[in-house]
Amino acid sequence: MLGEYELRCVNCGRTYEADPWTIVCPHCGGLLEPVFRRKPLGVSWALFRTRKFGVWRYRELLPKVRPVSMGEGGTPLIKVDERLWIKFEGSNPTGSFKDRGMTVAVSLAREAGVRSVICASTGNTSASVAAYASRAGMRSFVVLPRGKVARGKLAQAVLHGAVIIEVDGPFDAALDVVMRVSGRESGLYPLNSINPWRLEGQKTLAFEVVDEIGVPDWIVLPVGNAGNISAIWKGFREMKELGLIDRTPRLAGVQAEGASPIARAFKEGLNQPIFTDEPETVATAIRIGRPVNWPKAFRALRESGGTVEMVTDEEILEAQRALGRMGVGVEPASAASYAGYLKLLGREISDDDRVVLVATGHALKDPDAFPFPEPVRASSVDEAVEKIRRLAV
Repeated sequence: MLGEYELRCVNCGRTYEADPWTIVCPHCGGLLEPVFRRKPLGVSWALFRTRKFGVWRYRELLPKVRPVSMGEGGTPLIKVDERLWIKFEGSNPTGSFKDRGMTVAVSLAREAGVRSVICASTGNTSASVAAYASRAGMRSFVVLPRGKVARGKLAQAVLHGAVIIEVDGPFDAALDVVMRVSGRESGLYPLNSINPWRLEGQKTLAFEVVDEIGVPDWIVLPVGNAGNISAIWKGFREMKELGLIDRTPRLAGVQAEGASPIARAFKEGLNQPIFTDEPETVATAIRIGRPVNWPKAFRALRESGGTVEMVTDEEILEAQRALGRMGVGVEPASAASYAGYLKLLGREISDDDRVVLVATGHALKDPDAFPFPEPVRASSVDEAVEKIRRLAV
């Protein structure tokens, strides 16, 4: 099933036979990364473009499995101006970028005979896990930090039949639960981004950007558990190794001030995050104090010549409103990309750079994040007509 791959530890460098159940390095507990045993043959943009736009368009660069798919990927690349685009991941089936990884990881799980999957979540992962597990005929268990998940996301998980477990504490406590109960013996397959096969799906965002506009100068994206920035860099790195591109972009990660373990460390020149047990931000999707994928993220930032920026909740909400006025509705974590871009413009990012912002989730994921204005009230049709005429002048 995975004969074209091996798993390599990013910490100690040991390699292992590829196995869906091998999630962390058996020797040191480090993160694992799927790598091709040999370069895939015959890959080209001409081949890819004979197929429908989406994750499985690039099937030669993904595990050879029968997909559990709902048409994920192929998301709009919205042009803001001649130098700026927004990759709108909110148009995925469950409304976030998580679907890219879930189609691959759940497909592998089904091939391996898995019957139950589990994840910890700040919201988007739970919705995606529940939907794809349901699609594959599996049970799903979702562990959430009590009171810290947007209702729109929780509603999705419930709708798709997930068993919901709430724990007191932050996301990291929920992830600890998942890592302690999952494994081959329990039969519970973990689907957080510590699972290296999930990131194989998420790397396809990089393929799609190049497919449409070539290689930009910068990719700017929010960073929570740091899986997406790691996956996107892997995608660019693989394309260069395969000769599909001749250069790679720089990456800019954006974190909220109240949940910025990577950004603070990066600004201080440290080689590991400044963890916090009490992350806090209105951007619930990136409210994570101990990002598990930080070693991969640090590598991506170093290798790409990238940077990390911090933004306040006020800057995030202002960016969300600004994007909304452009017709692009995103949740707060997605708006962090635009807020970070505005802070970096003229400093790290020049006016001449071609930039893609990654908007990771749809606005309806977290409707409580923005205030609803009091409506203009009218007691009759005539009064409504008169008020509208006055307002339209």
